[in-house]
Amino acid sequence: MTAKGLRYIGIAAVLVVIVALSSVFIVREGEYKVVLRFGEAVRIYEKPGIKFKIPFVENTMSLPKYQLIYNSNPTPILTRDKKPINVDHYAVWRIDDPQAFIRSLKTVTNAESRIGDAVYNAVRRKLSEIEYGEIISENTARGDLNAEVTKIVADVAVNQNYGIEIVDVRIKRTDLPEENKQSVFNRMISDRQSIAAGYLSEGDEESRKIMANADRQATELIAQAEAEAKKIIAEGEEEAARIYNEAYGKDPEFYKLYRTLESYVTTLQGEPVLIVPVDSPYLKYLIGER
Repeated sequence: MTAKGLRYIGIAAVLVVIVALSSVFIVREGEYKVVLRFGEAVRIYEKPGIKFKIPFVENTMSLPKYQLIYNSNPTPILTRDKKPINVDHYAVWRIDDPQAFIRSLKTVTNAESRIGDAVYNAVRRKLSEIEYGEIISENTARGDLNAEVTKIVADVAVNQNYGIEIVDVRIKRTDLPEENKQSVFNRMISDRQSIAAGYLSEGDEESRKIMANADRQATELIAQAEAEAKKIIAEGEEEAARIYNEAYGKDPEFYKLYRTLESYVTTLQGEPVLIVPVDSPYLKYLIGER
């Protein structure tokens, strides 16, 4: 064989290799492989492996099978009470129908643009129904809001036959524009101070009620104790009188002597001058008579 013939054979072999390599492609885990013929999707492969296509006529493109996350830029939105807020969000989505996806959206970039528009419209509509204080309050409806927005965007994707599934949509932040923050913060502080003043007033009123009730109970207890004490004293005095009477009744003469001596103690304090008849019975004990 001549050198020229060998050269032709070598060229033919190279061409065969090129054609063979151009007709083979690999489907990897976690991707859809779309075979395009003149820009139209003719076949879609989902399972991993080695596949074939018509060289120079068909080409391939890859689409992700796993979940994707789309993050939005902060967007100004008005609440029901006309408060401008900057909202950003993220959406979790996946391609579940590659054929419909290629036909309607073609690329992931286009899909994220449509998702962003749908989420923005849904968030703007829902936040326009809510006042700013409800969004930032402790008892926020943000959880319900996220679920409602997710459903709205998912319905749009189904109705438009995008070939995608909206897994979840979440609002990340709802911030005021810088020029409005201070006025809103001042109003929030004023509201909290008003609430605190209300709590303090209620506490003072409750304190007065408790103290008045305690004073009333204390007065009642003291009155009961004093009445009980007077009763006990009276009973004691009555018992003492009974004992005295019983004791003095046994010896009237001694009782008379005792009472006279007691009167001396009172009468003779300070050594007074007494003018009393000498035969007065009152003096008989002083002068030694019996």
